[in-house]
Amino acid sequence: MPLIQFGEWAPDVIDLDTGESPTILNVVPQADGYGPFKTLQGFTQALPGPCRGYFFARNADGSISIFAATATDLYLLNNTTFGWTLVSAGGASPGYSGVPNGQNWQFIQFNALVIAVQVNVAPQVFTLGASTTFSALGGAPPPAAYVAVINRFVVLTGLAGLPYRIQWSGLNQPTTWDNVTAQSNFQDLADGGTLKGVAGNDQFGVVFQDSCIRNMIFAPGSPQVFDIVKIASNDGALNAGSIVTAGDQVYFVSPQGFKVIPPGGYPTPIAREKIDRTFFADLDVANLQYLIGATDPTHTRVFWAYKSIAGAAGLFDTIICYDTVLKRFTKLSVSGEYLAALAKPGLTLEALDPIAPGAVTISGAANNGAGAIRLTVGSTAGLASGDTRTISGVGGTTEANGTWVISVIDGTHIDLRGSRFANAYAAGGLVGGVLDALPFSLDDVSLASLAQLSAVDPSHVVGFFSGAAMEAILETPEQDGMGRRMQINAVRPITDSPDAVCSLAARDSLQASSSYSAETALNTIAVCPQRVEARYARARVRLPLGSNWSYARGVEPDFRLTGTR
Repeated sequence: MPLIQFGEWAPDVIDLDTGESPTILNVVPQADGYGPFKTLQGFTQALPGPCRGYFFARNADGSISIFAATATDLYLLNNTTFGWTLVSAGGASPGYSGVPNGQNWQFIQFNALVIAVQVNVAPQVFTLGASTTFSALGGAPPPAAYVAVINRFVVLTGLAGLPYRIQWSGLNQPTTWDNVTAQSNFQDLADGGTLKGVAGNDQFGVVFQDSCIRNMIFAPGSPQVFDIVKIASNDGALNAGSIVTAGDQVYFVSPQGFKVIPPGGYPTPIAREKIDRTFFADLDVANLQYLIGATDPTHTRVFWAYKSIAGAAGLFDTIICYDTVLKRFTKLSVSGEYLAALAKPGLTLEALDPIAPGAVTISGAANNGAGAIRLTVGSTAGLASGDTRTISGVGGTTEANGTWVISVIDGTHIDLRGSRFANAYAAGGLVGGVLDALPFSLDDVSLASLAQLSAVDPSHVVGFFSGAAMEAILETPEQDGMGRRMQINAVRPITDSPDAVCSLAARDSLQASSSYSAETALNTIAVCPQRVEARYARARVRLPLGSNWSYARGVEPDFRLTGTR
């Protein structure tokens, strides 16, 4: 039987005799076809509200600090409890005026400084290893929507009241903004419209406006500091969130479609006559804060999340994946609040207990009458006498913290076997969950320093795409019988999934809509029986949620040509 490969996902063009596929869902491109994309698994406790940006910084000792933002507050992840500590300026909530619709908080790291910006507040700074809350960045820089680092300068754009201005700090002096000292300065870009953001790099940046793109090249010794040179007119970025730096290339969504700028090059379309028209017809332009680009540093892929017109309020519901080497797109059906590359903090097994399934909060500790510690918990459902659990975060009765065999007393009390009560309870505490029930592999913890693609789910929990394989749907290009009808008796899916099911989309004229046959599963000879006769047909293969597979290449149909009526 001939092999009909799953084509490139290119919904902008017809799939008849083009080799393109109309549906390639919840998979990623591979050299041998397509591979699985995994479900999002929660890693942290929930943020207090919808996420409007998050970021990880590397400390001097190599450890990781993770920051996140809601509309009005900034938070730091507690690497022991995986809860969020409020670190807004002043330590109170709400800490700031809300970020505008269509924008998010942006973060950068400059040495030991984490700088966070949004246009309604002065730039905020947190010193790693020293600060307990954010505070206003020194030097009185203007409120700005966007921030980047170019060479050793902090660069601000989207300035409040100055939409055409780009401003930068002193060289290696992020708190110098007097426009005189250490080459700090600004430039107003009179043409091209509102500034939409900057992609930072070592020696140069790329400046995006509504209808203009410029290179911003550091010129040591020049009185201008930066040479700002136009590289494109009548082009720009749709929003700042879509701008992604991957290696030495800059990817972005233009009002004309998806594009890339190679080093020293010019904006080049990557999705024209592939997905651009479909994307713009689906995009909710009233909610561009959900158009967010990110890289997956473990692969050569760039992702863009967005909210569709039909999507639920407050969430993106679609992700576009682009493999920068294979130069192919796929579509992912994923809901969430934010998308970014993130590194896990360094973990111990004890640190995993608070997020393992079955964790229970502690509200009290006392002597059980025999000298041992009796804990009051929210519920003992899921706990059993003889379980070994880790107790952490107990204040006052600190002798309770550690690993114990427990005895369940009633619906809200447990005893710690072999313990001795000594100090009055003050506050806090958690009974750890079951490590074996963690939704991610402990092998992932060894890769904690490597950034991976992550997202915030609809319940405000940060997670990684490390769960079971998502349900995948792949279709072949439409085939015709060269003027004759076809009788298709079966299709053999070329995949190592043992759970593949197949159906056929058939029609008798180009003016008719296709109708799908009933799905059939693999039989004992690994084919899916079908009985369809039509002039035009395509195969659809569905790989169910959780199926264990590594590749899907296409199908081999069992067919014969019939009459010509």
